[in-house]
Amino acid sequence: MKCKSQGPDGRVFEIDDGILLPYREKLEAGGEAAVSRLVFAAAHVVMEESYRTLQHSPGSPGSAEEIAEHVNWPATMSIRQHLDAHGFGVAEAMDTAQRYSLGWPSARRLIEACGELNLLNGFVAGAGVDHLEAVNRRSELIDGVVYQARLIQKAGGMVTILPMLWMAENCSSESDYVQVYEEIFAQLEGPIFVHWLGEMFLPALKGYFPGDSFRKVMRLDPDKVRGCKLSLLNSATELEIRRELHPREQIVLTGDDFHFAGLIRGGEVGSPPPKIESWVTIGAHRVAVGDFSHALLGVFDGLAVPAGLALGLLARGDWQGYENIMRPAEALGRWIFQAPTAGYKTGLAFLAWLN
Repeated sequence: MKCKSQGPDGRVFEIDDGILLPYREKLEAGGEAAVSRLVFAAAHVVMEESYRTLQHSPGSPGSAEEIAEHVNWPATMSIRQHLDAHGFGVAEAMDTAQRYSLGWPSARRLIEACGELNLLNGFVAGAGVDHLEAVNRRSELIDGVVYQARLIQKAGGMVTILPMLWMAENCSSESDYVQVYEEIFAQLEGPIFVHWLGEMFLPALKGYFPGDSFRKVMRLDPDKVRGCKLSLLNSATELEIRRELHPREQIVLTGDDFHFAGLIRGGEVGSPPPKIESWVTIGAHRVAVGDFSHALLGVFDGLAVPAGLALGLLARGDWQGYENIMRPAEALGRWIFQAPTAGYKTGLAFLAWLN
């Protein structure tokens, strides 16, 4: 069925909401299939209409206390249930564009409320130190990350260690990075993921993981550190890291909103994707291992319906159907995440609102 919709700039778009119907029917006719990729969507926060009174902008959203007063919590949690219904786990309080604006009290509430939803596909959340007014020494940094990680695990989530701004601000050395992560890992149970975020998302992280520190960190305790989340927007680097982790059965959760279709699929365009070589258990998930990436992406927040359908087709072996849906989704992601990349959440929240 076709309908017309008017965009905010006055242009009229014709939308064919039956374009996915043949793929949906094919998927439903094929029955259940083992999920071949572990995927998380970084969900946004819904604001009350009263938020307008702050005269906010993407660059000046208001203080954390002001923002907290205007969060629509029922609607915010329904977004998480919507993502879960389409096969996505939730990446909670990890989104750079919202985490440091929301502040720790709201982030903690999100984490604990997400756990209370008992989502079928579970959730992962970011552990940092934003509950502290300041970090003055390395021991405070380590203790702070461990505190948040344990809270996440208590709520039922898997932990991702967020990039630690203190390390970048203090020009920490390669050995400093390795020692800090090693001390954090030693105090936690697995599974744990490590987040490497590029400076295009947060300029203050320029130079994060100096030298060979990232690879050394990932080698520290593979039984506990089950993988990484890469947000570098560099598919060649991700492919290189993925193949280094592969022999240890560690996985990459791609955060590359420019190249995710091919990275999740694996292999070359126009040919069948790589075969699943083995299955491992990560938390409550049975996860496929092979020369492909899994995913933790902000873009899925606004594209849950088509992306979930595409991933279902991929699991059933219909990689061409996957390509037909996911490649246009990737093109949309490139547009949403264009420079200034840090402002992407505005576009995703607007897209989710349109949906």
